[in-house]
Amino acid sequence: MPVHHDTAPGVALRVLSLALGVFFLFMALDKRAWIGQPDLLATQLTGWLASAPAPSRWYLEAVAIPGARVFAPLVLAGESAVALALLLGVAVRPAAAAGFLMVVNFHFAMGVMLSWAYLWNGYGPPVLGGLLALAIGGANLPFSVRGAR
Repeated sequence: MPVHHDTAPGVALRVLSLALGVFFLFMALDKRAWIGQPDLLATQLTGWLASAPAPSRWYLEAVAIPGARVFAPLVLAGESAVALALLLGVAVRPAAAAGFLMVVNFHFAMGVMLSWAYLWNGYGPPVLGGLLALAIGGANLPFSVRGAR
C-alpha cells in the first residue's frame, strides 16, 4: 500500500511510536526483578553516587535512594504502561510525555545529562527527541488500535 503525501508524517510517527514502544518494553522487562526485590533499585542508585555531579548526588541522597522501595514498582509499571500505549497507539501523546519525564529523571539521577558526552549518548537525545516528537504530534496516528484511518 503506497503512503500518500498527506499521511506520510502520521505513518512516520507511528513507526517511531512502535520503535520507542519496543524500547520501553525491554527496559521494563529488564526491571522485572524489582517487583520482588525493590532494593535492587537502591543498589543501582547507590552505585551512581560515586560519579554523580553535585545536583545528581543531592537528588540521589535526598529523594531517589530513600524512596527506592516505592519507586521500584512504579518505574516498572510506568515503563510497561508507556510501552503498551506506544505499541498500541493509544494515548500516545501523554504516554510519550510520561516516558520523556522518566528518561529525564533517570538520566539526571545518573548524572549523565550534566556532561557534554550526553549529547552523543544513544539513550539521550535520540530517545528524548523521539518522545518529544510523539508528545507533540502523536495524536490519531494511523495503524493504531484507536485512531486508525
